Amino acid sequence: MNLSRWLYDTARSDPARPAFYLGHDHVETYGGFHEKAARVAAALLAKGVTPGARVALFMKNTPDYLIAQYGAWYAGAAVVPINAKLHPAEAAWIMADAGAGICFASPELATDLRAAAPDVDVIDTLPLGHSAIAQPVSRAADDLAWLFYTSGTTGRPKGVMITHHMLIAMSDAYQRDADRVRPEDATLYAAPLSHGAGIYNMMHVRAGARHIFPASGGFDEAEILDLARHHGNIHMFAAPTMVKRLTEVAKEAGETGQGLRSVVYAGGPMYLADIIAAVDHFGPVFVQIYGQGECPMSITVLPRADVADRSHPRWRERLASVGYAQSVVEVRIGDADGTPLPVGETGEIMVRGETVMPGYWQNPEATAKTLLNGWLMTGDMGFMDGDGYVTMQDRSKDMIISGGSNIYPREVEEVLLTHPEVTEASVVGKLHPDWGEEVVAFVVGDADQAALDRLCLDHIARFKRPKHYRHVTALPKNNYGKVLKTELRKMLEEEQ
Repeated sequence: MNLSRWLYDTARSDPARPAFYLGHDHVETYGGFHEKAARVAAALLAKGVTPGARVALFMKNTPDYLIAQYGAWYAGAAVVPINAKLHPAEAAWIMADAGAGICFASPELATDLRAAAPDVDVIDTLPLGHSAIAQPVSRAADDLAWLFYTSGTTGRPKGVMITHHMLIAMSDAYQRDADRVRPEDATLYAAPLSHGAGIYNMMHVRAGARHIFPASGGFDEAEILDLARHHGNIHMFAAPTMVKRLTEVAKEAGETGQGLRSVVYAGGPMYLADIIAAVDHFGPVFVQIYGQGECPMSITVLPRADVADRSHPRWRERLASVGYAQSVVEVRIGDADGTPLPVGETGEIMVRGETVMPGYWQNPEATAKTLLNGWLMTGDMGFMDGDGYVTMQDRSKDMIISGGSNIYPREVEEVLLTHPEVTEASVVGKLHPDWGEEVVAFVVGDADQAALDRLCLDHIARFKRPKHYRHVTALPKNNYGKVLKTELRKMLEEEQ
């Protein structure tokens, strides 16, 4: 099944239903949403797009994003969502790896993208001149729908293959386990549509709910509180750092969070004090989920009742967990070989079920390392209690999470090492009170900070650039020559 039929069905049953708002202003109905998506699909088919072809999206948060996405699905293509904060060179690499010959780009991003990817047909204005196709192209449940690129420790992103069935199962699990979307509800896109916020559009399309795009195009605490109050019944996805900032601003402004119905948080560690403060101020509106690109948004859930509960004798431990397995998966804790471990023992979090990827795009070696006898090895370490609640303790990978965005040290290190005066570099995360972590680079060599900043800004996204550079005479290593990042982190912790 082509999941874009959810838009087709909603538009057919109630074409006048409001779909998109830009700030306070209503800008599109579901009938118009469908019509434009069907016209985009016709344009793509006229360009020779065939079922299964990859169409990239390098766009900021606007209504055109969802129209382009559903237009690609209507045409039978798979979408390749690319974070609009990435450097054009990074976006170009992803498109080349995905074999995406067409990319929808925001006008302000299109010029640099064309320079970085001259062989890609970059479309910066929705092509609406063709007659709309009658209905979405038929697709099988296991056909590719969403090719999501997640960075890896090798420094190059890997394409996670996400099928129509996986997204349908994820949406159904959300309704059963996390929150039920109603026609009178609205979803607010304050985080990038290329990631968690965007993947939650589908259940809202299915329900005929409203889609709210902040006029600022991003996360502004005062704007979010205003939009929630104005529109009501707001659902939004937020990184833990966003929850913390929203709580602080609301307290200072005397805002109660009127109109906020559900805030789903994920994407990084939520500190216990922060979520307690958020619930104390806003009430029982928070839901936690844990997922990965390889199992999108659907490994575990901590529903609002658990997040808000203060009566259970172990409520603090449960609140510090990421919840229990969602209804479409099994979760267990295993050793390096996947052998199950006893209750309470720390190991790797493993998951299998309907929402686990079939593999990485054209990368059988990485697939074989990550999928073990049908189980996804998440790379995250944790333990499970006797009631099935999973508590994450550490990441086996060296990923840095800053403001809800994933940053992998290796890709930053590879850029730093291209400077002729840098002989060694190692990147780690340092705790930050607002962003969760910030990037710190330990550098052996004579290159100054200004030169290293320029180098990073020319090759990677700004948010990945180190915020601090530490020049050292040597990096700590073990007997095998491996850099001891634990020692570097210890140095930062002692300074703090």
